Amino acid sequence: MDTAPEGTRVQPRHKAGAQVVKLRAVRTDDGYRSVYAELTRPTVGSVIRAIVRTFGEVLITAGLVVLFFAAYEVWGKTAAINDRQNTLNQGIDQAWGAPVPGGPTPSASPSAAPYPGSALARLYVQKMRRDPWVVVEGVTPKDIAYAPGHYPTSADPGKVGNFSVAGHRSPGIFWDMEKVQPGDTVVVETKDTWYIYKVYQNVIVKPNAVEVVAPVPGQPGTAPTRTLLTLTTCNPKLDNYERMVVHAELTRTQPKTAGKPAELE
Repeated sequence: MDTAPEGTRVQPRHKAGAQVVKLRAVRTDDGYRSVYAELTRPTVGSVIRAIVRTFGEVLITAGLVVLFFAAYEVWGKTAAINDRQNTLNQGIDQAWGAPVPGGPTPSASPSAAPYPGSALARLYVQKMRRDPWVVVEGVTPKDIAYAPGHYPTSADPGKVGNFSVAGHRSPGIFWDMEKVQPGDTVVVETKDTWYIYKVYQNVIVKPNAVEVVAPVPGQPGTAPTRTLLTLTTCNPKLDNYERMVVHAELTRTQPKTAGKPAELE
């Protein structure tokens, strides 16, 4: 192998035809400007590229945040709802006690009015969900965060009037309410009785149409003669500029001592 004589500086090789520019400090009135400063001096193009790159990174970050939020709404919140429903189910079972099949029907006894957020009944709407929801008392955001809520001024289950229930249009609650159509069955379970309702209407209304939960839907101030049930939720999904409303009417009742109604078999 050939080697350069000691003390001889080896010149770098360049491709044929390549222009070689020697880098050197530039003298100014303030002294010398370094080669590095000259090479890294911002230009209009470099500033624009930096702005575009930063804007792109912001958009990507925002997109990831939206995706994480959507994932939480679908999976994380549903898991939280199911966990809370399990707790409510355990509590309502303990409060009610287990009825004895074939035994005497427990006599009705006066009880205190339910307090906001307390478990009131179970709601079965198998077109939306295989398992029942525990309905709580009240429709404030806190009340219905993890459960459907009973409008406090509406009738109780099985009573003449309009037993009205609100629920979020979120996975785990009333997400699939558009599937509930006339002819479908809704069952409400209380401590002693099953109430079986038949759906007769699914309608979209404006958010301020509060008359849908009146004792006679659409006719505020009219004395009720029918035993009705109303479910309300936001519409469309993931928005709230409309309301979806399901109306149903009581068709029959069954004591819990007679077992589960055929509609749930």
